[in-house]
Amino acid sequence: MMATKWNIDPTHSEVQFKVKHLVISTVTGQFNKFEGSLESDNEDFDGAKAEFKLEAASVDTNVSDRDNHLKSAEFFDAEKFPHIKFTNGKLTKSGDNYKLMGDLTIKDNTKSITLDVEYGGSMVDGYGQNKAGFEITGKINRKEFGLTWNAVTEAGGVVVGDDVKLILNVQVTQS
Repeated sequence: MMATKWNIDPTHSEVQFKVKHLVISTVTGQFNKFEGSLESDNEDFDGAKAEFKLEAASVDTNVSDRDNHLKSAEFFDAEKFPHIKFTNGKLTKSGDNYKLMGDLTIKDNTKSITLDVEYGGSMVDGYGQNKAGFEITGKINRKEFGLTWNAVTEAGGVVVGDDVKLILNVQVTQS
């Protein structure tokens, strides 16, 4: 059987992150420009290969000063490292859901990560295209990827938490 290739449909997908601010509240942001694909030998996506790339400069937290800080050398250094990449991804069935293991690269730091994947199902849309949906969640420690900037408040608290929650809602189209 030939592998089936699926591409992310960016108009029906979103890539979000959440990080604690001052330990007491959460800032939500997203990346607006990304692409990725799945390649599967099975109808149920078990064993599918996945890769993903997003533009660091497309970070958006609805506050332009904060976005500019995130794009700067203190965080993503988007000019020097324009892409955040997930490579060597493999989707493995785990009960009713999946695990997605692969290598995440932010700046020049690459670490193996495992994300939880909930398969939303497959459907043929009104244009006759095969679609599939996934919700992908996980957590990374930003300091492991060289995102070490922080500040301490007068009261001794930190401005930015170390743990970053990832939430991706992805729709793929069979190509």
